[in-house]
Amino acid sequence: MGKFEITTRKNGDYQFNLKAGNGQVILSSQGYNAKAACENGIESVKKNATDDNRYDRLESSNGKPYFNLKASNGQVIGSSEMYESVASMENGIESVKKNAPDATIADLTT
Repeated sequence: MGKFEITTRKNGDYQFNLKAGNGQVILSSQGYNAKAACENGIESVKKNATDDNRYDRLESSNGKPYFNLKASNGQVIGSSEMYESVASMENGIESVKKNAPDATIADLTT
C-alpha cells in the first residue's frame, strides 16, 4: 500500500512524497509554505491520480522521460523522478494510479 510522507525542507517549506509499497518515491510535490496547503495537495493527488488525462509525459533536457500530475485547473501537483525509459515512466504512472487513492498519510514534520 502507498504512503504520503509530509516533510519539511531546509527553507521551512512543506512537501510530500508519495511512496509505493516498496518504499520507493514515485511522486514528489513542490514546496508549500503552509502544512494545510501541502495536505490539500495530497488530497488533489488522491482525487486526480486515476485520470490518465492528468498526466503530462515529458522529456528532460538530457533525454530522460518523466511525468507531472496536474490538477483539474492545470496546476502541477506532483512530479516523478527521471526514468531510464518510457516504459519505466509508464510503470511509474501506473504505480501512482494504484497507490495514491488509498494511500495513508505520515506527518514527519513533528
